[in-house]
Amino acid sequence: MRHLLSPLDFSLQETEELLDLAHDIRINPDKYAHKCDGKKIATLFYEPSTRTRLSFEAAMMNMGGSVLGFSEASSSSVTKGETVGDTIKVVSNYADICAIRHPKEGAPRVAADYSGIPIVNAGDGGHEHPTQTLTDLMTIRELKGSLDGFTIGLCGDLKFGRTVHSLIHALVRNRDVKFVLISPRELRVPDYVREDLLEDNGMEYKEVERLEDVIESLDILYMTRVQKERFFSEDEYLRMKDYYILDKAKLDSAKSDMYVLHPLPRVNEISTDVDDDPRAKYFEQVHNGVFVRQAIILTLLNLV
Repeated sequence: MRHLLSPLDFSLQETEELLDLAHDIRINPDKYAHKCDGKKIATLFYEPSTRTRLSFEAAMMNMGGSVLGFSEASSSSVTKGETVGDTIKVVSNYADICAIRHPKEGAPRVAADYSGIPIVNAGDGGHEHPTQTLTDLMTIRELKGSLDGFTIGLCGDLKFGRTVHSLIHALVRNRDVKFVLISPRELRVPDYVREDLLEDNGMEYKEVERLEDVIESLDILYMTRVQKERFFSEDEYLRMKDYYILDKAKLDSAKSDMYVLHPLPRVNEISTDVDDDPRAKYFEQVHNGVFVRQAIILTLLNLV
């Protein structure tokens, strides 16, 4: 039995194979329509989610499977004091695979220790979000043809943004990827990301505060929201939330083939007037998330 708790749980070759599978699902959906007949996925979401939860559910249903679970902790026995370990022991009797999102870092790993079924980390606190990372990788590869040889700008909340941390984790394994880290000083990437991932892997990177200073050099711009739920102070959040807003005027300086990604939800960090620009690919990114999660389910259930 195998789990997906971190993007590094799949080797570079396994990641390429999974993305190949996701691509095949995208272009040949009927081929996979009954791969999960009789299978069930449990979606245990202790934190709010729209895209991640629904995409897991859509992924399973697209393959003939069914779904059970809860969308918020208040509707589960956690309100009675039940531990994650006990919950997953119970759920293992009902489902074949489980996707779990939890506000505490490391909770999916605890679940895996007690589980009798494969566990997929659907986001744990500000730590990691491996299925979003694989979605990001698929989107970049579909747009650029490769995961090697490009410059990516990561903009916004780089301190608490688990999608950013996971994506950096994954991309440091590829060749000639350059990182531009765009954030206010208060929301810079944590030291462990800078030192253990970027510097220890010999990656080229720079940290800047102004998006306008670097946008013309980027091949991919990965925007993120400032995450209100991670702040301890409302005043601090309000001070930071509008630090970066991407609009058409800023895009005028970007390359014609520079693509904009965002893990969503957005608040106002990307103006809606950007949505019609052919370089805006964040809704295509959402679409790819279903195919990636189908590929993950098939891989962990040994159905490929």
